[in-house]
Amino acid sequence: MREAMLYERLKNKEVKCNLCGRRCVIKDGGTGFCLVRKNEGGVLYSLVYGKAISACVDPIEKKPLSHFNPGASVMSIATVGCNFRCQFCDNWMISQEKQISGRNFPPEEVVKATRDNGCQGISYTYTEPTIFFEYAYETAKLAHQVGFFNTFVTNGYMTPEAVKTIAPYLDAATVDFKGGGDPDFYKTFSLVPSVDPIFECLKEMKRQGIHIEITNLVVPKIGDSIDHIVKLALWIKENLGADTPFHLLRFHPDYKLTDIPSTPIQTLEKAYAAAKSVGLNFVYIGNVPGHPAENTYCPNCNELLIKRFSFEITKWNLTKDMRCPVCGREIPIKGKLHPSGYAYPYALF
Repeated sequence: MREAMLYERLKNKEVKCNLCGRRCVIKDGGTGFCLVRKNEGGVLYSLVYGKAISACVDPIEKKPLSHFNPGASVMSIATVGCNFRCQFCDNWMISQEKQISGRNFPPEEVVKATRDNGCQGISYTYTEPTIFFEYAYETAKLAHQVGFFNTFVTNGYMTPEAVKTIAPYLDAATVDFKGGGDPDFYKTFSLVPSVDPIFECLKEMKRQGIHIEITNLVVPKIGDSIDHIVKLALWIKENLGADTPFHLLRFHPDYKLTDIPSTPIQTLEKAYAAAKSVGLNFVYIGNVPGHPAENTYCPNCNELLIKRFSFEITKWNLTKDMRCPVCGREIPIKGKLHPSGYAYPYALF
């Protein structure tokens, strides 16, 4: 166990966790909603520090990050636990695990494995990295010292205090929306009382200079409202900027929502057109290998700049200073191309 960061002590040995938007008040002997932060005698502890449930090498495009160090390989790590209860979670076996399990994999070993496997960075992913914040923080700090970058794949339910704390070591974040950010969808299918903390988190990430890409899972019948997608796209444009990548992801039935079919391609294409129509310059369709909307096009002249097939870059058509070779429009790619070839995902454990 490791004493937690970002909490305050209250009366009667209660504590208030200020890590995620739930801000749980936890009685002595109890755990937070995430089940991995426990109050013992008025001291809050992380139960998963250094206990990885999964470690894999992934292409960064899998996160998905399309505008950050394209072609790079990342060491992906996770612990058990989550602060959401998504009925459609594809990693529910570990995110909803109630027992503390995992392999001892301390920060220094994560960094060594990153180097040994030829990765350029580390991604804190699969489950919600907020809930293993101390582990991610110490690992990210060590990673920066030796030249690796760090990325979060997150539901965005971090408090502004948490964002400020991790910001010096967090280079990029994929923030995953579900159902277009519809508050009722979140309450019904993820047990999230309010979506407001997500937007607060994103604003703080923007202020801190963290590279942001947004995803939105389009769930047929219950979370595919074009109106909500337009509303979300407008918020992104107004608060994060029109060049913020926006990924519309195809839903696949899983966990408790196996009776809902995969998202029709036509629905994704309507959502894509709607997001483009409000002025977002870089909209993508995900989980549909080979679709033209996997590619990056110049928003000025529509030149094909980056051609992809699933997680693989098959064509690179940008100048060395990340501009369109036809019209010279600057393309917001952070970092550099890593032409080491496609990294097929593989698990260390």
